[in-house]
Amino acid sequence: MTAKTRMPNSGNPSSEPESLFKNRNFLLFMLSRAGSVTGTQILAVAIGWHVYQMTGEVLYLGLIGLFMFLPVLCLFLVAGFAADRLDRRLIVGVCNCVNFVAMTAIGFYLMTGSEMVWPIFVLLALNGAAQAFIFPALQATLPNIVPREVFAKAVATNSSVTTIGQLGGPAIGGFLIALIDVNVYFVAAVLFLVAAATMFLVKADLKIAGREPFGISMLLGGFLHIWRTKAVLGAISIDLVAVLFGGVMGLLPVFAVDILKVGPEALGVMRAMPAIGALVVAVSLARWGLIWRTGPSFFISLAIFGLSILVLSLSTSFLLSVLALAVYGASDMVSVYIRQTLVQIETPNELRGRVSAVNSVSINASNQLGDFRAGTMSAMIGTVPAVAVGACATLGVTLLWYKLFPQLRELTKF
Repeated sequence: MTAKTRMPNSGNPSSEPESLFKNRNFLLFMLSRAGSVTGTQILAVAIGWHVYQMTGEVLYLGLIGLFMFLPVLCLFLVAGFAADRLDRRLIVGVCNCVNFVAMTAIGFYLMTGSEMVWPIFVLLALNGAAQAFIFPALQATLPNIVPREVFAKAVATNSSVTTIGQLGGPAIGGFLIALIDVNVYFVAAVLFLVAAATMFLVKADLKIAGREPFGISMLLGGFLHIWRTKAVLGAISIDLVAVLFGGVMGLLPVFAVDILKVGPEALGVMRAMPAIGALVVAVSLARWGLIWRTGPSFFISLAIFGLSILVLSLSTSFLLSVLALAVYGASDMVSVYIRQTLVQIETPNELRGRVSAVNSVSINASNQLGDFRAGTMSAMIGTVPAVAVGACATLGVTLLWYKLFPQLRELTKF
């Protein structure tokens, strides 16, 4: 890695960990991230509620996710190129302004009382297109605004803020729906506006002066770098496969009602436990960092992830199931932390946008396909066998990747 591609070691008066929270750009970045994540979570809860109230059709709930994911799939190459050629700060700010417009439009449309659902899907696609550009630009920005010495802690802090938003956003959304109904979208709109404004205030030169001529090889630069960097290839690919086989969140209502015989309040606790486990680990990583060797820690966390799914599949105790879900979230946070840090550190600055775009599709695809895999297999062989098979597959893939990627296995530190 040449001096040009290294993460900056300047922009902050000190390289001590404590200086992370004295970094103005980092704090603004965190505010932008918190506003965007919380707004997205409020949208996810509110739009599902209102679309189901309008139509009474479960199919439309599936279409919500589809219309929000398809733009990410269609635009990720362009989004990665933009993040490596344009000012990343402006990309995030402008796209959050687009989200502000989309949320405001949804709120006003629902206030008309119209029963046509397609305008909502159009606006959700607009939101999805904005998110397609936001994720790679955000991921590529973080290494440029914090010193290299505290980057791993910055990733953990970023993960903590994201997890808090994912945990609190749905609760806030549900409360606001009951309190102000369709006006909830205006609250989400304000959060996206805050996300835009705080990103515009970041004072850093985040435009990359690229030398590559435009062409297919440049658009596919993210794929090529991932393929050449075997540790990054192993980390991204195993995350995709592990979540594909290990996704269980979509089946929690079945566990709550049919297996554990508990009510909606207990289901809410079950859904919250992975985020709580992840938050505890993220805060610990932000404070102390990773205390064991990186490669072994990565594979151990994936093995624990698979074992927690297996315990959940076999459990008939609510307490044991809740503990398994907490471990599920905690172990997943360790692997996510290592993957995100590794991907950014091992990627030259001029390629980070394109690599992050590929990573974003991997994350979204694994979540969407994981729920589809779990639901389809559950319908075929039953919920408990489907989850148990997924757990065993996750453990098998972890062992296989441990053998296939020695570069990742033998990694001692970032």
